[in-house]
Amino acid sequence: MFTVLKTEGKARRCEFETVHGTVQTPAFMNVATCGAIKGGVAAEDLKDLHCQVALCNTYHLSLRPGDLVVKELGGLHKFMNWDRPILTDSGGFQVFSLSKLRKIKEEGVYFRSHLDGHRIFMGPEESMQIQSHLGSTIAMAFDECVENPAPKSYAAQSCARTVRWLHRCKAEMERLNSLPDTINPHQMLFGINQGCTFEDLRVEHMKEIAKLDLDGYAIGGLAVGEPTLEMYRIIDAVEPYMPKDKPRYLMGVGTPVNILEAVHRGVDLFDCVMPSRNARHGTLFTWQGIRNLNNEKYIYDQGPVDPECGCPTCRLHSRAYVRHLLRANELLAHRLTVQHNLYFYNTLMEKIREALDNGTFEEFYQKYREILGKRI
Repeated sequence: MFTVLKTEGKARRCEFETVHGTVQTPAFMNVATCGAIKGGVAAEDLKDLHCQVALCNTYHLSLRPGDLVVKELGGLHKFMNWDRPILTDSGGFQVFSLSKLRKIKEEGVYFRSHLDGHRIFMGPEESMQIQSHLGSTIAMAFDECVENPAPKSYAAQSCARTVRWLHRCKAEMERLNSLPDTINPHQMLFGINQGCTFEDLRVEHMKEIAKLDLDGYAIGGLAVGEPTLEMYRIIDAVEPYMPKDKPRYLMGVGTPVNILEAVHRGVDLFDCVMPSRNARHGTLFTWQGIRNLNNEKYIYDQGPVDPECGCPTCRLHSRAYVRHLLRANELLAHRLTVQHNLYFYNTLMEKIREALDNGTFEEFYQKYREILGKRI
């Protein structure tokens, strides 16, 4: 069940019911690629950081520890000790970004593992089977991720192939969900819109995949190096053709300002490695802007990372101490900084939802679009 509770302009306040719990949207999905957040943050910590959904990766988990191992151990939820929703990425992006040696055919993609070089084949059916073994709440369709920019003729061919693959994903998902030993027979399937930065291709592709009446729809292939305004232009072009009664997911995005702008344009779900990756290098997001704790001015600073933040790091530790840990390459630095950034992202989504509930989102948007991207 997906219910639109309220709208303000294009921005949407919704509830998304799943077999593993109800997600309040707009929401940020915390990236736990291999079943864990990089930075020493465990599943039990995520609840304290206000995380609703964890995102794990099909490709990486299929290599280590192996999807059949996870299935034998009771599925990803049991394996991670996480009882809330999990979305698994299809592995498509990793196949195309990590493997230099790959061959794309109609049946799927032949490529080599980035770990040891062994030869692998993955197509729509294989991706669905791996995700079924993992037992995630939401499975993403297997698509082709085209380099951006790309020739329009190739992008058009890729869109057509991705539609054909999506039909195969849906058929295989229905088959897998009907099997008696399937871990999650209620597994959902989201389709992915592609088309590079060509508006006409994006719109036509969205129209085609919307016909399949899937559980949700994502915009993929953005935030891969194109100018930010180009990303916003494509969202504006595609949004009118995305089903109103289904979740909308912008993949791999992004900064707090990117998220704010995308919510303003009608997007419901987000994910990005940025909060955890940037945190491990000392770049922290705050309600005053972006703070780099590597700067020398924090050597004697006894204030919290963000005086407006209630995360464990801000409650218990000073900027000076966290900076010291970063400079000393202490592992605790990663845990403390990642905790802060994830808490900030999840709290940002809470404040967005609160503003939508109160009918004050436009005011919130206009205020924080100027602040959140500013470097302190």
